[in-house]
Amino acid sequence: MLSENIKIIRKSKGLSQEELAVKLNVVRQTISKWEQGLSVPDSDMLISLSEALDTPVSVLLGEIVEQTGVNDLKMISEKLEIINLQLAMSRKAKRKKLIVFFSLAAVAVISIFTLLIKLDSPYLRWDYSDPERAVVGVLLHAFEWFFVRLSPVVLIGAIAGIYLIWKKK
Repeated sequence: MLSENIKIIRKSKGLSQEELAVKLNVVRQTISKWEQGLSVPDSDMLISLSEALDTPVSVLLGEIVEQTGVNDLKMISEKLEIINLQLAMSRKAKRKKLIVFFSLAAVAVISIFTLLIKLDSPYLRWDYSDPERAVVGVLLHAFEWFFVRLSPVVLIGAIAGIYLIWKKK
């Protein structure tokens, strides 16, 4: 049991016999003899071995440790596949949200622009002798002035955003 456990744990830690021998300050053949069951480490060496392999002595002396390297790799690859699928779904959802956002921005700009054209700036024909009406007229004019100047930038940005996101697919 000890010989099998040393070999299995050493391999699971990714150590060669030579590397383990250097850690324990012994020759490689000593490690080979332990793994073949031709000799056993003394109590002090067993403690050093458990420290080098970062494994309790009871595990080294205990039951047979099953080789899980192939299963571990399979399990890790399955977990990575699940994570990749989750990331892909997250990216897809994010792209979809951005396309909806940019589409709504473009529709909003076109709708407001169309509304402003149909209204034909009625505030320009108002009587501004009433101060409250004058304030409302100035606010409407300021909104229209800023909107007409900023809407092309927003519309071009929204269309470019939709194009770039679609292109990434």
